[in-house]
Amino acid sequence: MAAGLAERSCLELSAAARGPPRRPREVVFSPPGTAPLPAGRYGDSAGGFCYQESAQLAAATRNRFVRWTTSGDTVELVEESLDVNLLNNTVRLRIQGCPFLPGGVHICEVQSHLVILLITGQTVHRLLLPHPARMYRSELITECQMQSVFTDISKINFRDPSNYYVIPSVPGLASSSVASAAWLSSEGEALFALPSALGGIFVLKLPPHDAPGAVSVVELKQSSVMQRFLTGWMPTAIRGDCGPSDLPISLSVHCLDHDAFLFALCQDHKLRMWSYKDQMCLMVADLLEFMPVSRDLRLAAGTGHRLRLAFSQSLGLYLGVYMHAPKRGQFCVFQLVSTESNRYSLDHISSLFSSQETLVDFALTSAEIWALWHNEENQTVVKYINFEQNVAGQWNQVFVQPLPEEEVTVRHDQDPRETYLEYLFMPGRFTNAAIQKALQIFSEEGSETHMDLTWDELKKEVTLAVESEFQGSVTEYECSPEEFWQLQVEFWSKFYACCLQYQEALSRPLALHLNPYTSMVCLLKKGSLSFLVPCSLVDHLYLLSNEHLLTEDDAAIFDDLEMSRDVVCLVQCLRLIGESISMEMAFIMEMACSRLQPPEKAAEQILEDLIANDTENVMEDIHSKLQEIRNPIHAIGALIREMDYETDADMERAHHLNMRMNLTQLYGSGTAVNVVCWGVCKIATIRFLICRDLLILQQLLLRLGDPMVLGGGQLFQSQQDLLHRTSPLLLSYYLIRWASQCLASDVPVDTLESNLQHLSVLELADTTALTPHRLVSGPQTIVELFFQEVARKHIISRLFLQPNASSAETSLNWPHLITAIVTEFLPLLWPSNPGFLFPECLVGSCQYTQLQEYIRLLQPWCHVNMGSCCFMMGRCYLVMGEGHKALDCFCQAASEVGREEFLDRLIQPEEGEMVSTPRLQYYNKSFHTGAAWRDDACSVPGFWGSDLRSENILFSEVLRLLDMVGLPELVIQLATLAIMESADDWRSQATLRTCIFKHHLDLGHNSEAYVALTQNPDPSRQLDCLRQLVVVLCERSQLQDLVEFPYVNLHNEVVGIIESHARAVDLMTHNYYELLYAFHIYRHNYRKAGTVMFEYGMRLGREVRTLRGLQKQGNCFLAAINCLRLIRPEYAWIVQPASGAVYERPGASPKRSHDGECTAVPTTRQIEILELEDLERECVLARIRLTLVQHDLSTAAVAGNSTPEETVALLVRAGLFDTAITLCQTFKLPLTPIFEGLTFKCIKLQLGGEAAQAEAWDWLAANQLSSLVTTKESSATDEAWRLLSSYLERYPSQNSLYHRCVINKLLAHGIPLPNWLINSYKKVDAAELLRLYLNYDLLEEAVDLVLEYVDAVLGKGHQYFGIEFPLSATAPMVWLPYTAIDQLLQALRESTTNHYNVVLYQKLHDKMEDYQQKVSVATRDRLYRRN
Repeated sequence: MAAGLAERSCLELSAAARGPPRRPREVVFSPPGTAPLPAGRYGDSAGGFCYQESAQLAAATRNRFVRWTTSGDTVELVEESLDVNLLNNTVRLRIQGCPFLPGGVHICEVQSHLVILLITGQTVHRLLLPHPARMYRSELITECQMQSVFTDISKINFRDPSNYYVIPSVPGLASSSVASAAWLSSEGEALFALPSALGGIFVLKLPPHDAPGAVSVVELKQSSVMQRFLTGWMPTAIRGDCGPSDLPISLSVHCLDHDAFLFALCQDHKLRMWSYKDQMCLMVADLLEFMPVSRDLRLAAGTGHRLRLAFSQSLGLYLGVYMHAPKRGQFCVFQLVSTESNRYSLDHISSLFSSQETLVDFALTSAEIWALWHNEENQTVVKYINFEQNVAGQWNQVFVQPLPEEEVTVRHDQDPRETYLEYLFMPGRFTNAAIQKALQIFSEEGSETHMDLTWDELKKEVTLAVESEFQGSVTEYECSPEEFWQLQVEFWSKFYACCLQYQEALSRPLALHLNPYTSMVCLLKKGSLSFLVPCSLVDHLYLLSNEHLLTEDDAAIFDDLEMSRDVVCLVQCLRLIGESISMEMAFIMEMACSRLQPPEKAAEQILEDLIANDTENVMEDIHSKLQEIRNPIHAIGALIREMDYETDADMERAHHLNMRMNLTQLYGSGTAVNVVCWGVCKIATIRFLICRDLLILQQLLLRLGDPMVLGGGQLFQSQQDLLHRTSPLLLSYYLIRWASQCLASDVPVDTLESNLQHLSVLELADTTALTPHRLVSGPQTIVELFFQEVARKHIISRLFLQPNASSAETSLNWPHLITAIVTEFLPLLWPSNPGFLFPECLVGSCQYTQLQEYIRLLQPWCHVNMGSCCFMMGRCYLVMGEGHKALDCFCQAASEVGREEFLDRLIQPEEGEMVSTPRLQYYNKSFHTGAAWRDDACSVPGFWGSDLRSENILFSEVLRLLDMVGLPELVIQLATLAIMESADDWRSQATLRTCIFKHHLDLGHNSEAYVALTQNPDPSRQLDCLRQLVVVLCERSQLQDLVEFPYVNLHNEVVGIIESHARAVDLMTHNYYELLYAFHIYRHNYRKAGTVMFEYGMRLGREVRTLRGLQKQGNCFLAAINCLRLIRPEYAWIVQPASGAVYERPGASPKRSHDGECTAVPTTRQIEILELEDLERECVLARIRLTLVQHDLSTAAVAGNSTPEETVALLVRAGLFDTAITLCQTFKLPLTPIFEGLTFKCIKLQLGGEAAQAEAWDWLAANQLSSLVTTKESSATDEAWRLLSSYLERYPSQNSLYHRCVINKLLAHGIPLPNWLINSYKKVDAAELLRLYLNYDLLEEAVDLVLEYVDAVLGKGHQYFGIEFPLSATAPMVWLPYTAIDQLLQALRESTTNHYNVVLYQKLHDKMEDYQQKVSVATRDRLYRRN
């Protein structure tokens, strides 16, 4: 179709947010010297201002404008942006007692400031704000929000006299005119033009803000073309003959470099042009000359006239004048023409007539007029016309947003509350502000109660308020369901009527705002803002009224004139059908689409109802119109092609948006998003109706079956093809409309982060479909979410970053851009296109419920991206906790691998991967992000493999996702399915078997995990799994399963793994040795079991030197002994484990010498064989160590690994002499340390005090005395000596070794020898006792001993010295230790200084002389007898 017709009509698109109304900052100022005027003196007004560089792509003020509304003495200023969300962009200024003139807000832009000029009924004001270009550098604007120009408005000093002035009473402000104009001079002066009270104009001038000066007033007089300066408060002035006829009713100003032209449209229907610099009237034009007038009009005052200016650098200055007349109006467009002598005249360009009565506002460009009316029904009418090209004077329609229906139809099978809530809160229907105001009135509460409510909060408050009113009015306890339903409808309709009233008030348009730089036209309403955008041709034809449709230029539609006429007639038929369809009939089609029923059947049913209820012969009219169509099949096909956005290939992915060109934020604000998405919704709504009516018309054509009607014998098949093309078209628009009205859910941040982790598993987190979720002021629809997060970047990149696009030099044109954006946006939403960005965005934003409904509406009829939809549905089921449904969806999606773009991106192999089977890779990638195994061998790179066949890649992604979500049962099920896909690939089999093993093990399915392990074809992975099985079952204490598995061909590996772990981990926290012992016992390998327990016991002694460790050590040795006793004696031996050996285990670091070099591993090791007796001795030693530690815990640190000799020393020190003797006897050790230790304890007791005596009873009790003496005289010292005495008697030694060591110890400490010890030793070895006396210089004791000894030899007390037969000639020979006696005599002889020693010497000498004599006698007798 021809592109020119696309601008023939426009659509109104609302930009009202669904969030709470923004609360503006309040600024209140009371000018001194003013008396309050009535607030309702002037009507509400609105206006707008656009920045000069708003169309420049690289400007800081791009797509920004300011709008305002005045009401009484309050003006609300709002700065809007289509690119970024502005902060602090709303301010409400109240000048108390001074109502604003309609149109009394004027904004001027200078290099460094934005100047706001305000005119009230009593004052004028100037506000200076910093220019946005000074606040930001455009190339640095990359954030989604920024500060508004009004951010610092609270810093303005409103009381500064240089920035406001009270309008003087002379000349005074005219009460019958609200005209005003304001501008800035080139010197920075603020000038205000106002109608004078006596007619004419006066101009009030404020000096520049940065220069001192006085305020002056200039009155422009018409009669003598003279001026007079009025300064201050002059009481009188010469007025000439100015009358009320020249009172200006509309003022406009055009600024020049050093002058300003002031145009005044006066009550006498004349246009006057003044030069402010010269203060001269340069031109007077009678406008009645350009319109058909009557005498009444000429005599009447022109109170409804309007004046607008439009300037173009190329075309000059245009003047647009609206001349108001009763029941009609006329627009005249002039061009200002000047001559060389500075004479000015008007060149009449065009006159345009309008029948609307009440003009609200109009805007002028150098080519168009946009006008806003209220018709007789008080409905808004907006039209525009190109006065240069439209010779016929045909206005183009603007299809404004209709108000919601006055009544909501509630069927008896519907819940009134849900029906009304759905209708009230349907996006685009009611604003938040309207519902809040209705709620305040309905609930009769304060105005602040329901302020700043979110969409969801407001919904709850509305429900609560209506239900409360309803419950309070029900007085009867019982009522029928019908009465209850009727009461609900009554109260909800009451609240709905209240909402409708406020919606209508807030939707009342006040003005048009036209941006001459971007050609953007806005409709400024009391409570919102809407944009006017071009309407596409199909929508234009369908929405036009019949009278306008008949006047369409057929040639403008198609190049083929006949086709154009056919399409116009076809649209007329569709309009006839659409106008005849009742609400019930329309509901049939809605339900058919919602319930996934064929639309063709619904269209057929609607057609039957139309025929049955055709009381106005509509069918005949349609039939006659069809007769005018030459080729209905071609016309329908042409209409379908215009509405079809299906493309053959996926749209190009988004490019990186250039930050320097500031494209990242273009049309990214909430306002722009609302406009674009509401435009899509409007198009989808209109196209849905067109397709519905087209389906009904096609059913009618099939029913007629007339060859003449069908255009010369068209085939039935062609009709069926068109029918089947129209049905998906209708469903596509239904789906887009649904998505445009479906609100997105609020998602917590932690849920978004979790979702991002899951998507990173699928390697989708970095795609352009997923970006961080932005904060928005109100609930978004899912289409708005998609546009803001994803689609906008794609569209902008396609529009501005194409190779042939020179966007840096291109100015922004709103009609062209908004049309292009919507045109590019629809294919991204089109269900039957290969692109899958919309569902990707939904899943990335956690909109799972909405995505499920989207796919539900899509799946039965759309055969594109079926696998991708199944995959997304599976993702939704996973989140909803329906894992088995998700698995079915994932399996269905696998069949479409390689045929859909989304699935192809999903299975793109990572770097280094081989690609041959896409489905199995579905599994492989699952293992990269699965729960990390605790065993290091399972986490090394490449463990999970990277060379799987690419046909199973999709399964890999699903396995990764299932693993991340935590559904091991489904992982096992899916991996089992994948094994069948990889029957001929052992690597894939190994990976999948490993996966199955891992998740069976996680679930506690030990037997199944073992089976999966044994079926793994990869030995290295099998060993890894086996290692993990051992570790996990040990940690779970499920040792019986671990021991009883058969381990066919894996026995040695299991033993090696358990041994490795046993030698590598802490002995007291893990029981790998005991597990290995049980493992060998279960298999009757008793020698191995004994070896394990003996090694366990040895390590316990070395490494766990605690009481518990010693207890376990003893048990280990007993277990080892028991194992050897179960073997035949010849085999009852084990190999001695190397003491202190470093066991070789996987991952152990090499040992190094002091210089860092690796030490050489010994090649040979001596093998020591231990028999049963050796183990029994070790067991005794372990038991004795335990006894020692139980007696004295402080010895645990050294006793654990002590040798028998060291243990004896520890026992002696602890006083456990019986135990020490047992140990010495077991290991055949001498008892000398025991006797020495006991002797020393006796010495300590003898020398110690009572504390030592008390302590001694503890260790004395640990030794068994032969007979315990319990008399009072018995002390611990006595008992210790008795114990020593008993030991000497019980354990005799060769050569009296023990006696000698005891006496030696006593004498060394200077302790006198006890008599029992002397007597005992005299019997054993008196000579040795004598030598000991001599060694310690005990001469007296030695002399006594010798004297006794000699007497014993001679027969006196011989039994005390162990002499059986004393000296006698008949007895055996006896002897004396002569050497020792000689030494004694010599010692006595040498100490003659001591008299006592002399006596001893003499005594001993005499004794020895006597002995010698007796020996001589005995010797002679013996010799005599022998002879």
